[in-house]
Amino acid sequence: MRRTLIAMALAAVVAVPVTGYAKTLRWASQGDILTLDPHAQNEGLTIAASSYVYDTLVAYDKDFKLSPALALSWDQPDPNVWRFTLRQGVKFHDGAPFTADDVMFSIKRALAPTSNFKAYVNGISDAKVIDDHTVEIITNGPNPVLLRQLTNVFIMNRAWSEKNNAAAPQDFSKKEEAFSARNTNGTGAYMLKSRDIDVKTVFVENPDWWGKPGKVGNVTEVVYTPIKQNATRTAALLSGEIDFVLDPAAQDLARISQQAKVVEGNEYRTIYLGLDQKSPELKYSNIKGKNPFADVRVREALYRAIDVDAIKKAVMRGSSSPTGTMIAPQVHGWDQNLAQRTAYDPEKSRNLLKEAGYADAIEFTLDCPNNRYINDEAICQAVVGMWAKVGVKATLNAMPRATYFPKVQSFDSSAYLFGWGVPTFDALYTLQSLIRSKGEGADGSFNFGGYANAEADALIDKIKVEVDTQKRDAAIKKVLAIHASEFGHIPLHDQVIPWAMRKNVNVVHRADNRLSADWVVID
Repeated sequence: MRRTLIAMALAAVVAVPVTGYAKTLRWASQGDILTLDPHAQNEGLTIAASSYVYDTLVAYDKDFKLSPALALSWDQPDPNVWRFTLRQGVKFHDGAPFTADDVMFSIKRALAPTSNFKAYVNGISDAKVIDDHTVEIITNGPNPVLLRQLTNVFIMNRAWSEKNNAAAPQDFSKKEEAFSARNTNGTGAYMLKSRDIDVKTVFVENPDWWGKPGKVGNVTEVVYTPIKQNATRTAALLSGEIDFVLDPAAQDLARISQQAKVVEGNEYRTIYLGLDQKSPELKYSNIKGKNPFADVRVREALYRAIDVDAIKKAVMRGSSSPTGTMIAPQVHGWDQNLAQRTAYDPEKSRNLLKEAGYADAIEFTLDCPNNRYINDEAICQAVVGMWAKVGVKATLNAMPRATYFPKVQSFDSSAYLFGWGVPTFDALYTLQSLIRSKGEGADGSFNFGGYANAEADALIDKIKVEVDTQKRDAAIKKVLAIHASEFGHIPLHDQVIPWAMRKNVNVVHRADNRLSADWVVID
C-alpha cells in the first residue's frame, strides 16, 4: 500500500507542472478575428487565431529559427523540388489521420484564386503525394525562402473541407460566407469551442496534440474578446477581467506599468500610406478627368508634408521608429541609408503641388482602419491635418477592420493607411506583394495603388530565384531605391509594439506581434 501511495504521489508530481495546469488565458485587442478560414485573410490577428487551430509543415522557434512541425525533415533531390517527410500518428481534431494528401490539398488551396495567402506559396507550381507520409513541393525555379514561406501555410483536412463545401478558400474581399469561416478542423494545440463574432471566441486544449509533450506553457483554454475602446481595454486588464492586451494604448502604458506588466519590442511591420496611381480618374476626389497621384511631384509633396517625428511624439508617445523604406530592420535586405527619410519640408510640398498644376486644393478621401494598427485612426487624423497645411484637403474615412480590408482589397480607395509585416524575414515578401505590378499569384497582390516600374518588376522576378546572396541583395537594394525615388508608397514608421499583461502572466514577445498561447505560462 505504501508503494502504491508513493507511486501515486510521484505520478501527480510528473503530471502537473510546478506552475500549475488547467489555466485560462483571457486576452483582448481592439478588433475581432476576421475569419477562421486559414487561407482567406492574410492579417496578423487572424493568422494568430489560425495558428492555435492549424499547424504548418515548418515553424519558427522563439528565436525565429526554423524548426520541424508537421514535417519532421526535408531535403532537395533537385533544385526545383523539396521533399518533406511527415510526422506520423498525427490526427485532426475530428479524429481523421493526417497524411500527405492533406498537405497537397492545402498547398493547392493556398494557390487558389480566392486565397489571400499567395505570398506564402509564391514560386510553387505543384505538390505531389509520394506516399502517406512523404510529399514533394515543386517550384518554378530555385526558391531561397520557401521554408520561411511555409511557416504560414496552414494544413487543412481534405475530406472535411470537401464534405463541407470548403475546398476553396472563402472569398473575403467579396464578403462571402463560408463554413470554414466559422468552423475549424486542424491538428493544432487548440480546438475551436465557440465563436460569437465581435463578442468572444473560445479555444480549448487539444488533448491529442502531437506537440503536447514539448508544450512549455500551461494554458488549456483561450478566450479572445475584441474590445474596441482603449480605455475599456485598459480598465479590463487592471480590474482582472482579462489577462493580456495585445495593443495597449500608448497613453496608458505608464499607468499599466505601475499596476500590471508591460513588455515591449520592435515589430517587423511598416506602417505606410498607399495612393491610387493607376486609375485614369481619381476616385472620391474633386479632380475630374485625371489622376493627380499619377504625378510623382504630387506624391513627393504628400510625403514631404508629413512630419513623422511629430507623429512619433504626439500620437505614438515615442513608440514608433520613423522610416523612409518599406521594410523593417529585422528583414533581410534592409539598408540603413534607404531608411533615412526624405526631409519634412511643407514649403517644398507647396511648390511641388504648384509645379504639378495643383495650386488649388486637391480633395480626396483617406481610408483608414480604426481598430487594426496602433493608434491607426489618430495617425490618419494627424496626416490629414498636416496635408491641410499645404493646401491638400483629405477627408478621413475611418472604419472597422472588417469593413476596411474588403474595401481596400477591392481597389475601392483613393488613399489608404496600411501596415505590412514580413513573416519570412526576407524583403521579397514586401517587394513582390507591394511593389511589383499586378501579375499572377503573389505578384502585386497587395499593390492596391497600382504602382508600376518595369525595371523594378524585372529585378523582383530575378530576386525570386537568385541563390547568390550578393547578387540578390544588390537587386533588393536597387528595387527599394527605385521605389523610394518615385515615392511609390509613403512609409511612415516601423511599429514598436508593447504588450500589457497581469503580473502573473509570462509570455514570449514576438516580432510578428503574435501571441503564442502554447508558450504562455500563468503562475
